[in-house]
Amino acid sequence: MEGKLKHLEFVQATISRFNSNSFLIKSWAITLVSALFALAAKDANQLYVFIVYISVPCFWFLDAYYLSLERQYRCLYTTVSQTAPENVDFSMNASGFCTGRNTWPSCLITPTMLLYALLASLPILLLVIFKP
Repeated sequence: MEGKLKHLEFVQATISRFNSNSFLIKSWAITLVSALFALAAKDANQLYVFIVYISVPCFWFLDAYYLSLERQYRCLYTTVSQTAPENVDFSMNASGFCTGRNTWPSCLITPTMLLYALLASLPILLLVIFKP
């Protein structure tokens, strides 16, 4: 039983790292957009708009990737928790769970991810629409 608990701890630590990375990606994206918004408002330079429209999708895709991996490892956690203690093999391979809602494209279009991408690019979009 102790081996099973240790395996569950390993999987949970991996899930926590993915969650942490996802949070850091979001915070970096918001920081970058805020800084570019301030620069664009100050200089009225349209180049900043292009930087945002390149960087926000990059952050969005990367965040969806981490969400996909996190979902796969949650499925692995569930599988390990339902496995008999004597059958635990300490495998950390979650690639078998990359189906359905755990795939990268599916995670890319979740309502929260779409809202995040929209809100991250909204300030610059408003700046373009309502030029000072």
